[in-house]
Amino acid sequence: MSALRFNEDLCKTCPTCDCLVKCQYMDFSVDEAREAMIRIYEGEDSFVLQDCVTCYGCEEYCRRGNHPFYLITEKRQEKGILTSPRAITRQWINIGEPLGKYRLGEIGKKVLSFGFMPEFLHLVKGKLFEDLMPSYIFGQEFFCNVVYIHFANTSIIKKRLPLVMDNFKELGVKEVVCMHDECYGSFTSLAPAYGIEVPFTPIHYFEFLYNRLKELEGEIRPLNIKVAYQRPCSSRLSSDKHHFVKDIMQLIGADLVEREYQDANALCCGDILGMIFGYDIRYDVQKRNLDDMITHGAQYCVFNCPACQNTLADKVIKRGIKPIHMIDLCRMAIGEKPETES
Repeated sequence: MSALRFNEDLCKTCPTCDCLVKCQYMDFSVDEAREAMIRIYEGEDSFVLQDCVTCYGCEEYCRRGNHPFYLITEKRQEKGILTSPRAITRQWINIGEPLGKYRLGEIGKKVLSFGFMPEFLHLVKGKLFEDLMPSYIFGQEFFCNVVYIHFANTSIIKKRLPLVMDNFKELGVKEVVCMHDECYGSFTSLAPAYGIEVPFTPIHYFEFLYNRLKELEGEIRPLNIKVAYQRPCSSRLSSDKHHFVKDIMQLIGADLVEREYQDANALCCGDILGMIFGYDIRYDVQKRNLDDMITHGAQYCVFNCPACQNTLADKVIKRGIKPIHMIDLCRMAIGEKPETES
């Protein structure tokens, strides 16, 4: 089974220890953070193993690419420190179990990967995807399994992810447009961290959207709306692609409001946090996040992850903000009717 590639010396010599110093849910000085990470690596006890809320943030904050969150997850599992009741963890593991039930479009060398999120079967349509949409994959056999790091279970990932890669390899695809951050993060961050070969070139769908919009630039009509972007936890695994949010907004004439909880300081939707750690933290995170959107005049809340949208859509509507997925926002800009209004 694949082992995590983690370099203890990078932690010992890190001048900033941003992985924990910048954590929004725990407080550390630089020295305290360094000591905590070394203790965790050496298998000793640390309150981090109890208190980490699995926001993925430290994966982005670490300037040395040393995968602190994966290490925390590994050590939690080794010590039997569960982040949720066994029944909930088992339920999620069963949901993602490959059972030979999947859907394939007209597979070409380049495919759209919907992972295991059925929402994309309805979202992905129109001019943005007309040249590629017949070529798609959907189902547990192509499910990235990243969600299980929320549940301190890397063993199931190390077992299933190589099989997912084999399934892609059998299809003979060369490029995979990942329609969800977790898939892209799995293929570009998690798999390399465990030495798992990725037999294709992953493409983040934000990059795909931006390039398609550039091709259709003559059809874009500026939206002239104020938007807040709801950044999902899994985008911390692909922070190098986060700039496409601003790039796309600028291209389609949407004003991305400057607010407190955005970019590296973003708050997640709170769904997994509530499931694992209780309603209080979910309520707190969601309230601060939505208050921030209201304070800065957002008219729309733009979602990247369908699960985040399912969690927050009704809540933002009640606050007078319109929820919309990034794909639908881009479709609006080229004169198409978004799925949410169809």
